[in-house]
Amino acid sequence: MYMGVKILPVSEHWQLSMLVMATLLFLMGCQTELEQAEEKISLVATATARPEQAATTVSDQPSSDAELVAPFVPDWVADAIFYQIFPERFRNGDPSNDPTRASLESTDVPEAWKISPWTGDWYGRSDWEKQIKDDFYEGGVFHRRYGGDLQGVLDKLDYLEELGINAIYFNPVFYGRSLHKYDGASMHHIDPYFGPDPQGDLAIIAGETSDPQSWQWTAADKLFLELIEQLHRRSIRVIIDGVFNHTGRDFFAFVDLLEKQEESPYQEWYIVQNFDDPNTPRNEFTYKSWWGFESLPEFSDAPGGKDLHPGPKQYVFDITRRWMDPNGDGNPSDGIDGWRLDVANEVPPQFWKDWNTLVRELNPEAYTVGEFWGDARQHLIDGRFSGTMNYHGFAYLVKGFLIDGKLTAHDFGLQLQQRREEYPVPMQFALQNLIDSHDTDRVASMIVNASDGQYRQPERFDFDVSEAVSPRSNPEYDVTAPNARQRRIQRLVALMQMTYLGAPMIYYGTEAGMWGADDPCDRMPMVWEEFSYEDQAGDPLGRPRSTNPIAFDRELFDFYSDVTRLRRESIVLRRGEMEVVDHDDEAMFFAFRRKLDGESVLVVFNRGAEDFDWQVKTNGDVKLEQLFHAANNDQIIRTEGKERTVTLTIPALDAAVFAEQSAEE
Repeated sequence: MYMGVKILPVSEHWQLSMLVMATLLFLMGCQTELEQAEEKISLVATATARPEQAATTVSDQPSSDAELVAPFVPDWVADAIFYQIFPERFRNGDPSNDPTRASLESTDVPEAWKISPWTGDWYGRSDWEKQIKDDFYEGGVFHRRYGGDLQGVLDKLDYLEELGINAIYFNPVFYGRSLHKYDGASMHHIDPYFGPDPQGDLAIIAGETSDPQSWQWTAADKLFLELIEQLHRRSIRVIIDGVFNHTGRDFFAFVDLLEKQEESPYQEWYIVQNFDDPNTPRNEFTYKSWWGFESLPEFSDAPGGKDLHPGPKQYVFDITRRWMDPNGDGNPSDGIDGWRLDVANEVPPQFWKDWNTLVRELNPEAYTVGEFWGDARQHLIDGRFSGTMNYHGFAYLVKGFLIDGKLTAHDFGLQLQQRREEYPVPMQFALQNLIDSHDTDRVASMIVNASDGQYRQPERFDFDVSEAVSPRSNPEYDVTAPNARQRRIQRLVALMQMTYLGAPMIYYGTEAGMWGADDPCDRMPMVWEEFSYEDQAGDPLGRPRSTNPIAFDRELFDFYSDVTRLRRESIVLRRGEMEVVDHDDEAMFFAFRRKLDGESVLVVFNRGAEDFDWQVKTNGDVKLEQLFHAANNDQIIRTEGKERTVTLTIPALDAAVFAEQSAEE
């Protein structure tokens, strides 16, 4: 899991620091590294001494690094706006395929179990849940099913187009008994309960082996391929979750191992600690599982630990070919466009290198993004990934500055630069700039619960720190709706995503106004405009609370639609270089520039509580055209021109985007 990398302040005596580092590196014989270290230390020292000159552009990276990673990074990802869909909670398009009690992994669910109402109060509890335990978290919430499926996605393609996204990341769609599907029972089949014929699909799956020649296309598989085709027709790309570290206990190889023990041909696929002794009444069979969760047995590595065991490795390669080129004709247009790789740091590096090579052989324009929570540079280069989910270089810092208001504007800009420039140039444009996801509390709730600065983990500003982000472990966590001020901050966060260097990603429902604590509350059913919902009146800890109406937020959706359009219509915002222009720590003001081929765009944020007058030096030959205003109301950002300067008045908790144009244009 994540190991934080703390960014320390630069010493005023930076020359001494440089000398010490240079000496150490010289003794190690690392002359090339020495030259790079001198350059980086000089850059950081300059940024600290003269913040207004702190910015460097992406073109300052060594060309060799860019050449090294360029084959891994598809050109299209620089233009991507991702949307993350958690299938079970997005839309129930086909009630006839809803999960049944028998489809759940747990055998302890009461007979009274039934599908949960899509529009019910999330914190309200069904009778069958109360029979399990009088506790929200331990009493059945993880056994809930709402019936989300592939037909639900197909039904909402117009909605996705209206939002303005052009790439989808699906959480696991493969067969698994859990609501999240990270406990795969198969990687070569879509979950039967996401398709139109669950029982027919299960019968097909039961007759197959690990041999791809035995694999058929189920009804759910075919519907997924139809979904890919429909999305591609709308110029929307598709990446799916690859979980190659572990499986569920219903995975065919583990089922065989459980039954045959030492006689199973799959015994080396997993890390068996003890086989069962048939001569004793108890079951001694134990195995290594992901973080101790017995429902997630881990694949074993090859001898030496540098690669995945040949058995599961071959299986993963086979399913990769299946989903990237379904008809096997060498044309990948009917397949997925890439992968998001779960717990990628826990899978051996040689496997990733070989697998990513195969992926590009199948589709040279495929995108692979790893789940890494820290500085991922070496993981990405060694494993030949396109990019990482950019928690470390984006989400943590946005939380510190825009959400919490505790990271200074100067340090926000400096750390954005430092963490971005850990990666070679092409890879910077492929970093996935997300804020919330299925693994975090929702951004609206992050803002409601903004930190006072007393961080448990300062290097990540308590972003997704378990002790802080849910009532399950933090009884002070507020589960109620954001107010108008907090929604203004959400707009700043969204604008930062759409204007910064890298590919933004929106978590389903964020654009509709959804809020929620960390898992499971970040996985509530999607709020749709055409549905009427019960008010949210319950509380997971039984605390008194205000009642919140649940409804689709059309105004917020329109804002997200506008800000995605801003990015789509500006090649500078998608592909331009980035540099910090100015900051004011006291006012909490921050400005940066994107530029490309003579075009230039300024993006300015006022996170402070007061209006801020920013004087822009133009030398008389540049005029500013306002392109976007985050507040999205009648208030216009005032400008006042003087000799060689323009004064921009940025309202409190507001942001804007300006095109810099020649005065002669």
